[in-house]
Amino acid sequence: MSLPSYVHGSSDKPLLGETIGANLRRTVETHENNDALIVCSQGFRATYREFWDLTTQLAKALMNLGISRGDRVGIWAPNRYEWVVIQYATARIGAILVNINPAFKTRELEFTVNQSKIQLLLHAGTFRETDYTEIIKRILPSCSALHTTINLDSHWKDLLTQVSKTTDAELSHREETLDFDDPINIQYTSGTTGSPKGATLSHHNILNNGYFCGEILGYTHADRVVIPVPFYHCFGMVIGNLACTSHGSCIVVPSEAFDAGTTLSAIEAEKGTSIYGVPTMFIAQLSHPQFSHTDFSSLRTGVMAGSPCPIEVMKKVRDLMHVKELTICYGMTETSPVSTQTKVDAPLTKRVETVGQTHPHVEVKIINPTTGRILPRDSTGELCTRGYSVMLRYWNEPKATSDSIDESGWMHSGDLASMDASGYVKIVGRIKDMIIRGGENVYPREIEEFLYTHPDIDDAQVIGVPSEKYGEEIMAWVKPKPGSTLSEDQLRSFCRIAIAHYKIPRYWRFVDDFPMTVTGKVQKFRMREISISDLGL
Repeated sequence: MSLPSYVHGSSDKPLLGETIGANLRRTVETHENNDALIVCSQGFRATYREFWDLTTQLAKALMNLGISRGDRVGIWAPNRYEWVVIQYATARIGAILVNINPAFKTRELEFTVNQSKIQLLLHAGTFRETDYTEIIKRILPSCSALHTTINLDSHWKDLLTQVSKTTDAELSHREETLDFDDPINIQYTSGTTGSPKGATLSHHNILNNGYFCGEILGYTHADRVVIPVPFYHCFGMVIGNLACTSHGSCIVVPSEAFDAGTTLSAIEAEKGTSIYGVPTMFIAQLSHPQFSHTDFSSLRTGVMAGSPCPIEVMKKVRDLMHVKELTICYGMTETSPVSTQTKVDAPLTKRVETVGQTHPHVEVKIINPTTGRILPRDSTGELCTRGYSVMLRYWNEPKATSDSIDESGWMHSGDLASMDASGYVKIVGRIKDMIIRGGENVYPREIEEFLYTHPDIDDAQVIGVPSEKYGEEIMAWVKPKPGSTLSEDQLRSFCRIAIAHYKIPRYWRFVDDFPMTVTGKVQKFRMREISISDLGL
């Protein structure tokens, strides 16, 4: 009889039963003089003791501003040292940190602020060509819960001085009242219904996930982890920051956003032992003029996630970048995020053909999407995850929560997968109509509903088409209203002011109708076939 596609990730190490603040305190007590955080672009360096003191200052300042346990505090900024300090300070006082994508524009920011009822928004002044301050001014009249905004570029130092009314004893008392099952973080995922959903995560969720990622990577206080992936995403915040601080390792941040050159410089200058990225980031480093002049001898491990890695790229990362122990992670924001990971000594084929084995203390099963029954090994079905890593809920979305987490506590991923005899999981497709562009999850429905708001668009359908660089690119089929004259440039400009750059379609096609079934359903697979042929992809 064939084995069932079910694995419980065993471990000889217990789950951490503590808050993020308590865990950080333990690390500081053991490794206070170790480097904790280095941000190359800001010239910032802090030991664990210095980092702890900064989080103490900010925690007291936030309490002084009236932030209570369970209040939502938004962070809208690229990677910078203040982001990390805010992450741990909010955790120490029990505030719920709401991560906001730095690429968001007016429409997306307004939705996020209102859906989670953010009371305090900490934000950058500008990033790239986006004026954050101007966007915030535009949304404030419609955001009734948002009572305070603080510009990190101009008011950070002032904020840290606002501690006089909050005593150390009051902060300690607040920390003692917290529970590790408290919600501590909301991360928005693009929704199939057009609106993002706020995955609500606890200390227990993300601290343990980061810790066990670090365990598999073999992290110790001697590791220096170069993190060019974004903090607003669970890749940077959990697999990155929390994996480091739970092991006394050093967080090394090359720049505000990924840049191949600054990442290479950070690896060499800070003697990085671990490097993170999605495949496109590694490809960019391998082809950068600086690559051949970079000393990679300190590297040993790292994490690649977001999309499958071509075998030749994996070989180059292993051989030319000295990353002999590169691991692959798979999961979703709703599972904190990692559900499976390859071991550091996994065969090369397993690192390019699979997403690893089930994580410690996590259950994974592959089911028939129709019947819900567990399938035999090597069968294709829906991947489901259960255990400590499953989110608490979608914020204020009980229906969406119950649709995703069944009565037995299984999180349904919507991904089609298979599991081999050794428990390695292979992702073979997606039930959900989702596009993965350069590691970013994009749901067509969200873009479609935005395009519907254009006065000259009658209907729009969005699909993913193949891309060598990003894995997939976005294409929109647009049905204009009769008599209208639409152009690609007009629609790109329309998108540019309201939605993130990675959601803007690369390709456009103007049509009178869409391929349909006899029952009137749009045939997106047929649209994809036509588009691939016409574009020569």
